[in-house]
Amino acid sequence: AMEKSYVALFLLLIVISCALAKDAGKKDSKDTTAKPKLPQTLSRGWGDQLIWTQTYEEALFRAKHSQKPLMIIHHLEDCPHSQALKKVFAEHKDIQKLAEKFILLNLVYETTDKNLAPDGQYVPRVLFIDPSLTVRADITGRYSNRLYAYEPSDISLLYSNMQKALKLLKTEL
Repeated sequence: AMEKSYVALFLLLIVISCALAKDAGKKDSKDTTAKPKLPQTLSRGWGDQLIWTQTYEEALFRAKHSQKPLMIIHHLEDCPHSQALKKVFAEHKDIQKLAEKFILLNLVYETTDKNLAPDGQYVPRVLFIDPSLTVRADITGRYSNRLYAYEPSDISLLYSNMQKALKLLKTEL
């Protein structure tokens, strides 16, 4: 239990320091007339031209009402594995095209929903949720110890898993 509280405290510190940094950034941008591009900040570099939802709740709502599957990417800005996956994800033309068919959310913090960490809170991890709001435990990567982890070398597996998520939708609804 001790380890967990350390991790929680550490994450809290990251969140607090990020929040402070954001506020500092806001003051500077008030003087400039150019409006910040909204989607780019929400994409956090995973696909600047894609439409990203802002919160988990919004993502669930949209998935349910649009009948599209939801893809959630958990990552951290200072995690080299997250950065590496983000790079190949953003540069993969087919993935970026296919991603348009999903409700998209990327998170740099954990939600309180335990369903999003079926086998632990590691990053990067990618989960698919269908419009019935069920986490698809059947769409996994190739690591038995971290089912939803993907390395840059697994990008084609991630692509086929995205296709699988869309196919399942057609057969089940």
